[in-house]
Amino acid sequence: MATANLFKNIPKHLPEEWFETLCKTGQVHIERIVSRGHVTAEAYWYDQDWAEWVVLLQGRAVLAYEGSSSITLNPGDYVLIPAHTKHRVEWTQEDADTVWLAVHLLEPPAG
Repeated sequence: MATANLFKNIPKHLPEEWFETLCKTGQVHIERIVSRGHVTAEAYWYDQDWAEWVVLLQGRAVLAYEGSSSITLNPGDYVLIPAHTKHRVEWTQEDADTVWLAVHLLEPPAG
């Protein structure tokens, strides 16, 4: 079996936030996300049909929830974002890679 490292093989040039699928099944989607000063578009809110557990591995970020305050995430901080909780990334470090590990907890279709 091959091994990989979450902090290696990150592109030097990131014109936009970078998403890499690490593992995907019918129930779970695990991805590495790398931000370098990237934020969610001003008028956009993520509104996902599934819960997302995310941990900040490196860097710093600010995550905002619609209708409530923002939270600052430091390395090691994690949060569970319930399905249909509108959220966005308000800030990430511009001078360093902000590395996230996101676990999307996909639900089977109803019925």
